[in-house]
Amino acid sequence: MRRPPGLFAGFLSATAFFTRLPVDPHTVGMWRLAESAWAFPFVGAGIGGIAALALLMAQLIGLGTWPAALMSVVASIVLTGALHEDGFADTADGFLGGRDREERLAILRDSRHGTYGVLALILSMLLRVAALTEIGDPMHAGLALIAAHAASRAVLPITMWGLTPARPDGLGATAGTPRPRKAIAAALIGGVIALAALGLERGIVALCLAGAGVFAMAGVARRRIGGYTGDVLGAFQQTGEIVILIAASVR
Repeated sequence: MRRPPGLFAGFLSATAFFTRLPVDPHTVGMWRLAESAWAFPFVGAGIGGIAALALLMAQLIGLGTWPAALMSVVASIVLTGALHEDGFADTADGFLGGRDREERLAILRDSRHGTYGVLALILSMLLRVAALTEIGDPMHAGLALIAAHAASRAVLPITMWGLTPARPDGLGATAGTPRPRKAIAAALIGGVIALAALGLERGIVALCLAGAGVFAMAGVARRRIGGYTGDVLGAFQQTGEIVILIAASVR
């Protein structure tokens, strides 16, 4: 099968990585993930839109606010195959449980989750469901989901550009380094989507807080393991998503 040209192939490549949608890997060819960096926020917005639809449908069939919020978060997890949640848990285990760089990297490579990882997953779920429940209105909550999923993935190319892979193998290394213009384009696209969804004032606050949170996490990653891995990128995404949803819930 021929690879689709240009932008469409990049979008399909990002979709194949970030979701469990049936995209034929032969359709996107041998694209490295970094080459699709500009498409990260678009795919994130789509994931957020599906999560928003799940929330709306749950409320339409009579579920209360918090069960609907839970169903929305679960829908995004099913759609992505818990890709970022798994990375968040592994990062918590590695950063909090490892005594030195080598042990932390070994823990990050281990697919099993320890106590810190399980607690991180519980915290992630609780914070997102609580934020959506606090927002209440399904329209506003849906827009917050689109903003959070888009912007939290838009920041990943910037971190991939600013940090170095912590080891020579694994996703962090094989994904490649985004070109500066693609990383900046992703950040701008994600920012525009977030501002359009949340409004100017709330959107700026949410983006600034999310950026600060991810920047702090990046500093921790540099000190603990000397860069990033695929799991650490997942932790960056979860941090951004949680912070934006919380910021959107503030009255």
